[in-house]
Amino acid sequence: MTATTSRTIGKNGMTAIADAVRSVIGVSGNVALHEPEFAGSEWKYVKECLDSGWVSSVGKFVDRFEAELANFTGARHAIAVVNGTAALHLCLQLAGVERGDEVFVPTLTFIATANAVSYCGAIPHFCDVDEATMGLDAAKFESYLSEIAEIRNNQSFNRETGARLRAVVPMHTFGHPANMDALLDVANRFGLLIVEDAAESLGSLYRGRHTGTMGQLGALSFNGNKIVTTGGGGAILTNDDSLALAARHLSTTARVAHKWSFLHDAIGYNYRMPNVNAAIGVAQLEQLEGFVEKKRALAEAYGRAFEPISGVSFFSEQPLSRSNYWLNSILLDDERISERDALLETLNNEGLMARPAWALMHCLPMYRHCPRMDLSTAESIERRLVNLPSSARLGQQ
Repeated sequence: MTATTSRTIGKNGMTAIADAVRSVIGVSGNVALHEPEFAGSEWKYVKECLDSGWVSSVGKFVDRFEAELANFTGARHAIAVVNGTAALHLCLQLAGVERGDEVFVPTLTFIATANAVSYCGAIPHFCDVDEATMGLDAAKFESYLSEIAEIRNNQSFNRETGARLRAVVPMHTFGHPANMDALLDVANRFGLLIVEDAAESLGSLYRGRHTGTMGQLGALSFNGNKIVTTGGGGAILTNDDSLALAARHLSTTARVAHKWSFLHDAIGYNYRMPNVNAAIGVAQLEQLEGFVEKKRALAEAYGRAFEPISGVSFFSEQPLSRSNYWLNSILLDDERISERDALLETLNNEGLMARPAWALMHCLPMYRHCPRMDLSTAESIERRLVNLPSSARLGQQ
């Protein structure tokens, strides 16, 4: 699929967009942005979990979910936790992020990415994204680092603030992999660790490697609106044995294993995923490849439907990537920016749940004073983007 950009929308064009969406999804009535699909063994596994009495953070389904998740992603280790934000928080702690450090995150992301940095007492440092992937712009990032970074003892420091530049958190936006080769190269040359925010990209590949497995650590989410859900849940991915061991320990309140005593040797977190949630997750993973295939077919249909419509382009994966198309997106032409809200109104009035991108992080009140580079591409995308109904079941009629 390729993005096709044209010139105008107008009132008739908005109706044409709504008609195109309706024709692709193949259902009438109100349609949500993204709904879970429970068509496998979810009921069976949850009942087994309930019947056994093992519903909390210990049980066979947690072990099975972690093993199958590691196998699917190709990660050496997967540690299941309560949600994606907790996964990000622990990833950053395990990467050695400390109070006062600066951590680079894209301004075009969900709030959890920046919040996880703040939980560590660190400072989000906002970066721009590129138009091709909506992920962190590696070339612009490298140029910016060359201006602000001072390397001392193989670590980078901000010349202006004096803060250590510890890590970078690329986010795979709406399931589209960021340009990881370039980002890994830049991070390596400036002594930065990479923590991948792969919350939206389970099932997405970059050069044949699963997102979340290319940096030191990666975080996944299994929220109710993700391609695979456990109700609430997340996971840490890593290929490092020592980091995996530390993740398991810290996420289990840092309790030292013993038959009866309660000895804790660090400040830990009650972050482990309950067995009952993992039971749902195991059933969902059994269907994951089918979900990805259906979502990619839906994206293909959207791409064809939008080709003849002027003033708008469908956002497509890049040649080196396989996207799970978690959320399908269209972008208005630059000259049609003023019509975005009217388009959102039209689609939602037609019962087609459509949403803009998140508010950019540097525009939020608690992050307005954080350091940042020029963010013009993200600002342009935020003004032009509309997400369309993307549930795996759509378009299958």
